[in-house]
Amino acid sequence: MSVPVSAARLCHPGAVTYDPGRRVGDRARFGGQERSDPGDRYGGQERSDPGDRFGEHGVRYRGQRGTGRTDPDRMPVRRDDQREPLRAQRDPLAEGLGRPRANRDEHQQWRKQTWLGRFVSTYGWRAYALPILAVVTCVVLYQTVTGTGTSAVPVNAEGPVQGPPTIDAPSTAIVGAPPKGLTEFDANLPTGILPGGGPFTQAGAKTWHIVPGTSPKVGQGTEKTFTYTVEVEDGLDTASFGGDEGFARMVSETLANPKSWTHNAQFAFLRVDNDSEGPPDFRVSLTSPLTIREGCGYDIPLEASCYNPAYLGDQARVFINEARWVRGATSFQGDIGSYRQYVVNHEVGHAIGYRQHEPCPENGALAPIMMQQTFSTSNNDGARFDPESVKADNLTCRFNPWPYPIA
Repeated sequence: MSVPVSAARLCHPGAVTYDPGRRVGDRARFGGQERSDPGDRYGGQERSDPGDRFGEHGVRYRGQRGTGRTDPDRMPVRRDDQREPLRAQRDPLAEGLGRPRANRDEHQQWRKQTWLGRFVSTYGWRAYALPILAVVTCVVLYQTVTGTGTSAVPVNAEGPVQGPPTIDAPSTAIVGAPPKGLTEFDANLPTGILPGGGPFTQAGAKTWHIVPGTSPKVGQGTEKTFTYTVEVEDGLDTASFGGDEGFARMVSETLANPKSWTHNAQFAFLRVDNDSEGPPDFRVSLTSPLTIREGCGYDIPLEASCYNPAYLGDQARVFINEARWVRGATSFQGDIGSYRQYVVNHEVGHAIGYRQHEPCPENGALAPIMMQQTFSTSNNDGARFDPESVKADNLTCRFNPWPYPIA
């Protein structure tokens, strides 16, 4: 009676040999006979079973000799270079050895948290700081754009500090002219000297013509609406700065600017171009330097502008010196446009009731519009030509063409 081959193999006590601890030269027992392992040296040569196959990772399977096939029931045999003993941790219960075991309860709790809880758990205090920083940034940007975040009111932000204007107060005194009898003035004051620049007319005809054109009322005028004309002295060549119309446009646009006097609800301006409804409240007049000396005085030998409420007895004229209109002032550092806005606002300020000049309030601040910035923005210089209004205190401001510069 023959026994099936598969059963014989299962029953045979030496059917499979797999011992990773064995070294080269060890012998395996097979069927009660000593047989060399394929990894051994046999007769000085390495023998291999032709039925053996090498699988993945160098694992060799034994099959039937001469068949060229592997037997799936047999155990794999590793190559000699991979037959190393397995190692286990000496003390599996010792602390601090190897990677700590994960806390399953903690991970389960993590999975139960909301996205906000996971965010806070991950970033800690940063999770609270980031939203606060974002809110503060938005507030600062909003205040910067709208200007609502300025807690402290800048110097001269509310216009002249000399008090309310003396509207319609009768007077014939020239406002803005240098004080008479001032003998200590140094005519070489660097900041007061007329800068170099374009040509201007030294002497005009001492008569003026009205520049045609009107403008609608600007400002609320709760106290008074001032009417004015824009005039140019006959004989002046205005082509270099846009002609008569260019001068008139600069005057009208300056007085209509929200940073000008109409920021104060008391004032409104209305430009007219004839006397049919009576004389205007004042006449903004571009005038030659020699005529200015007659209308404003020349006790201090510097080119100036002024307001004369009673020129020739009945003409309220705002004299604008053409030499300054063309060349500006040293204190404005070459900014002719800003100087033109300044001289209009300053002299019109005298015409609407601000009769006094003002000093620089603090170092680095914008100069008050009623400061004589044509000559200097330093109180030390101002005290030399206007000692009644300005005291030498080493304060110097920055030039400023507007009564309300933050409007």
